[in-house]
Amino acid sequence: MSTVAAEKSYQNRPKAIGITVRRLQFNPQAIRRHYFANSPVMSHLLTALSSTFPIGEQFFVHSVRNVRDKVKDETLQAQIAAFIGQEAMHSKAHAEFNAAWRSEDYNLDRFQAWLARKDDYVKNLHPKIQLAITCAFEHFTALLGGYILRHPEVLATLDEDAAKLWVWHAIEEIEHRAVAFDVYQAVYGDDKIRRMIMRSVTTGFASLTLYSATRLFLQDKKKSLPKVGGNIFGLYLLGKMFLQLAPEYLAYFKRDFHPSEIDYTKLISDWKQRLAEDYQVESFQHELKPILLN
Repeated sequence: MSTVAAEKSYQNRPKAIGITVRRLQFNPQAIRRHYFANSPVMSHLLTALSSTFPIGEQFFVHSVRNVRDKVKDETLQAQIAAFIGQEAMHSKAHAEFNAAWRSEDYNLDRFQAWLARKDDYVKNLHPKIQLAITCAFEHFTALLGGYILRHPEVLATLDEDAAKLWVWHAIEEIEHRAVAFDVYQAVYGDDKIRRMIMRSVTTGFASLTLYSATRLFLQDKKKSLPKVGGNIFGLYLLGKMFLQLAPEYLAYFKRDFHPSEIDYTKLISDWKQRLAEDYQVESFQHELKPILLN
């Protein structure tokens, strides 16, 4: 009974400012396998990331819920509720994307089964470690989201439905990028552990993504290997992205770091309008209706 009462009290709190839960309508069946600039390297990399999101997003929610009852600030509680809602929508959308890609020559199931076993292990760690892991991953998703939105010339190479998925996801990752961090600081505030976990997550995340992307590339090698130009372009983009994002990544280790120190306000506003007008995404049209009518 007490749990039910607590959940109802969360629902009665005011809405979070700047974090909106949206449903995405897109057609994953319409997305080509090499949807990113006709580059197998980049396309398989993004698909590898997508394969981690359903389980990963659920874990992020779990790690925040672990300590939610320890958060006394009403504003942060409202942000937690919006964070949970957004992550639930991300998990659902990427599950649909992944399901559309299951085939005999492109098998995501084995990798996802491994992730499920790893998820069980991580959920048995101390809640503090779990939340620190989420903080680290949320930093990565915000970095990648910001990079995607700052490079419209790259997004122009995506299939329309792929662009909808990745831009929508990028916007919402930026919107809630500080929630897990603020919860961690409010409950634990242990920057030493937070930085230590980031170092572990960095190596694990990089090796995991490289392994899964390589596996997908090899499964698709008959179609991937002949696209030499696309692969070279993909490797160029990866190298450029790593160099440009290095300062933002390293900022996580600063004494006074906070995820919201980069102002994305105008960038987010521009992309919301573009999704509403150019891509006809209903959730953004509804959100911006008063602005579009003026």
